[in-house]
Amino acid sequence: MNIHNIPKIKHTESDNFFLLSGPCAIEGEEMALRIAEKLVGITDKLQIPYVFKGSFKKANRSRIDSFSGIGDEKALKILRKVSETFDIPTVTDIHTNEDAAMAAQYVDVLQIPAFLVRQTDLVVAAANTGKVVNLKKGQFMSPESMKHAVQKVLDCNNQNVMVTDRGTMFGYQDMIVDFRGIPTMQQYASTVLDVTHSLQQPNQTAGVTGGRPDMIETVAKAGIAVGVDGLFIETHFDPANAKSDGANMLHLDYFESLMTKLVAIRKTINTF
Repeated sequence: MNIHNIPKIKHTESDNFFLLSGPCAIEGEEMALRIAEKLVGITDKLQIPYVFKGSFKKANRSRIDSFSGIGDEKALKILRKVSETFDIPTVTDIHTNEDAAMAAQYVDVLQIPAFLVRQTDLVVAAANTGKVVNLKKGQFMSPESMKHAVQKVLDCNNQNVMVTDRGTMFGYQDMIVDFRGIPTMQQYASTVLDVTHSLQQPNQTAGVTGGRPDMIETVAKAGIAVGVDGLFIETHFDPANAKSDGANMLHLDYFESLMTKLVAIRKTINTF
């Protein structure tokens, strides 16, 4: 995928990694605009190509009483408003074939969740919209197997596809990133490292996923060091009270410091 094919993407000549970042889920207009404004300011300052991320709904919840969204159309309209307000591209997850055409009216990148990346009809539905497609690597899949997921998009005459590693299951309640997979998947498509989901601790007895946000900087630095094309990092100004995935999100207050360090590492890597 050529990053220039993402509508509204900026700073593409900076030789920086690109960034997909925002809250796990759209909780409301004010929160989305607040987070986007902060991230746009940071990425403009550091010349990082940036895509705002927010899920318009969360279908893969552990418990039936977990937050799943504020309403599909309402959340998608908020994503459109973020895009129009800050002149930036947006990305959101889809979970059903019908979601693809609906979400494509509002966002620039359609993301296939890791649990669903082998669902051929869903991948094809996303590809057929003509939008950029981000394929999350299943926690249960090898890097090599993602070649076939990418090929499904290419076979739909859509060249705009990227792959995102979000860790591999390690036992029942932990994730681990195998950095050998990054160069492997880069043979198939531009490759992103999902830092925050790689630090999830799923399948907790309480039915609420845990996480290790204290390790975000470590994993992000390692990803840049091995030459990943992009990073995916979820963030919130109040992770403790976020309605989804708060346990592994980066606090918004720490975002600029981390990005500054990562840009410096990337600059060094680019000299080799």
